[in-house]
Amino acid sequence: MDKYLANPARLLPLVVSALALLGIWQQQPDATDWRIAYADPHRQADGETAGFHSQFVSSASDLFVHAASISALPDGSLLSAWFGGSREGGRDVNIYGAHYDPATARWGDDIILASRESTEKAVQRTIRKLGNPVVSQAPDGKLWLFYVSVSVGGWAGSALNASYSIDGGRTWTAPTRLITSPFANISTLVKGTPIYYRDGSIGLPVYHEFLGKFAELLRLDADARVLDKIRISHGKHSLQPVIVAASSGSAVALMRYAGAPPKRLLASPSDDGGKSWSTPHKTNIANPNSALAAVRLENGDILGVMNDLDDGRHQLSLLRSSDNGENWRLLQRLEGHGQGQLQPRETYTRQLEADFIDSAGPGARALWQEYSARLDKRVCSDDLCRFIYDYPYMIRSPNGDYHIVYTWNKSFIKHLRFNQAWLDTL
Repeated sequence: MDKYLANPARLLPLVVSALALLGIWQQQPDATDWRIAYADPHRQADGETAGFHSQFVSSASDLFVHAASISALPDGSLLSAWFGGSREGGRDVNIYGAHYDPATARWGDDIILASRESTEKAVQRTIRKLGNPVVSQAPDGKLWLFYVSVSVGGWAGSALNASYSIDGGRTWTAPTRLITSPFANISTLVKGTPIYYRDGSIGLPVYHEFLGKFAELLRLDADARVLDKIRISHGKHSLQPVIVAASSGSAVALMRYAGAPPKRLLASPSDDGGKSWSTPHKTNIANPNSALAAVRLENGDILGVMNDLDDGRHQLSLLRSSDNGENWRLLQRLEGHGQGQLQPRETYTRQLEADFIDSAGPGARALWQEYSARLDKRVCSDDLCRFIYDYPYMIRSPNGDYHIVYTWNKSFIKHLRFNQAWLDTL
């Protein structure tokens, strides 16, 4: 018994076995169809002019915002979702969203997709805070919203909630709380883009933070009922998996690394659609314990967005891998063109203003005055200010455009849109 008291994590297998024997928690039978419904996006027309555009998605200048995701909708529009409030983990945090109109090439007003109060009412339990949302359009027409809630403790005590829309995100079903663990149903968080299987089921990349940090693949049916849960990694240093599928049905999970130096991106391939995974290993690219995003290109290469640094998140880069994520080549610095992590306030403000005005759209000057007055609450302390560009999320829409959203200095969600013609110039 002493060994269990010294290391409580050893008790988990015993607890799981006991609950299973008592019939309190039973995992559904293993799904048999592991063929990923992989489809290459439509190629853009030959001769198209290279295009690259950036703008802010979120519009409120007084909120802490973070953890954005984005999905292409059947009508050609986009929906982005993120959480925002006075601070991360605050009781006033809501899950926000906004729609992108391709006709005007502008984002609409911020709307609340889920609140602490609405989640409490739906799941009939106390909710202390909300976190990471993932929005994704399924092949069957359902637009899914998965997001994190916490009833007790910190993020390690989290649970997953799911709701869906059949009208492009204008209205949503009441959220349901997913039962993902027999151990008090806690510590399942979401960040990565879902994958879809040919039988209509959903592969949701998740991660665990209680008594360890490791990645998992949650297998859900078409109504988001849990079918299976597959461990991708073990231990205390891997989280926030991004699963990049290939046309062959194989995949690779790329993971944030929270362990000791040298800090490198982790990779774990699967040859059977995610039913089993190889032992994660370090790649050649730096990862300062930060999230990443990636998509597969037509030729099999992987396009990635990440903080390619040993420390800090003041640089966000677009990279390409031709060997399934093992080695990466820099294509473009998206943010952080030479500046360090900390800058004197005067230098910082001067560098930041031009980027802000370029991305804020109509009313940018007035919004800059509002925002710059709040720098102390966001990124400045005394006379030093911090650049933070993190938590990217990337998709490729059916028309071939690439879309990246990420947190811009903890204050706005930023959207980058570019086409294949622009990518081919790099």
